[in-house]
Amino acid sequence: MNNEKKYGDPIGFAIQEYAKKRKPEDIIVSSDICEDDIIPLEVLFRKYDEMPPIEQKALSLAKGRVLDVGAGAGIHASYLQDQGLKVDCIDISEGAVDFLKKNGLQAERKNFFSLTDKKYDTILMLMNGIGIAGKLSNLERTLAHAKTLLNPGGKILCDSSDIRYLYEDEDGALWVDLNTEYYGNFRFQMKYKKEKGPWFDWLYVDFDNLFQAAKKVGLKAIRVMEEDDHFLAELTLDK
Repeated sequence: MNNEKKYGDPIGFAIQEYAKKRKPEDIIVSSDICEDDIIPLEVLFRKYDEMPPIEQKALSLAKGRVLDVGAGAGIHASYLQDQGLKVDCIDISEGAVDFLKKNGLQAERKNFFSLTDKKYDTILMLMNGIGIAGKLSNLERTLAHAKTLLNPGGKILCDSSDIRYLYEDEDGALWVDLNTEYYGNFRFQMKYKKEKGPWFDWLYVDFDNLFQAAKKVGLKAIRVMEEDDHFLAELTLDK
């Protein structure tokens, strides 16, 4: 069965519905590792002053022509466009892309890995957008592809979390399933009302592993900001 018909577009449907009704409901995120979590819909529609400091810092570092990967409802792209930057948005959600276009943003329904014909000064991957790597073993490929989309002097801005705390005992010892490649490899499924998406791989990566993967593909990673287990990284061409 074709996945387009088998699965819905929960994120897109949620964005479209919230934009019309402004009713605060939740997107349910199921995982194969931990209990269900939620994404409050209003989080996807935050104003700049409602964003966490890490996102605000990332936006302050953006320059030139920007690619917003997994743009969602376009909160980051809209802010940067209002600051005078040219922003292209990509997302795999048809509903999200439709919403972005209706709100004056340049948007395309496109998988990041199939984008090959454009160059950018800033690639923005916020709200753990680097998670599109899926697994740690695919992180180098993801960064290598991002590198091909950078103009000289360009940068990648991404945030992620070291989620090792989920596996720590009370005494600080780390419990990890030896059958898994990396403790930050997850599988998720999004649900909103009756709309259900497919299961997908998603990566949460610690800074040290991000640094090493970047180095192997010729990128230099610096940790710009850190809050608890969450960090913002800036990746540039390694000279």
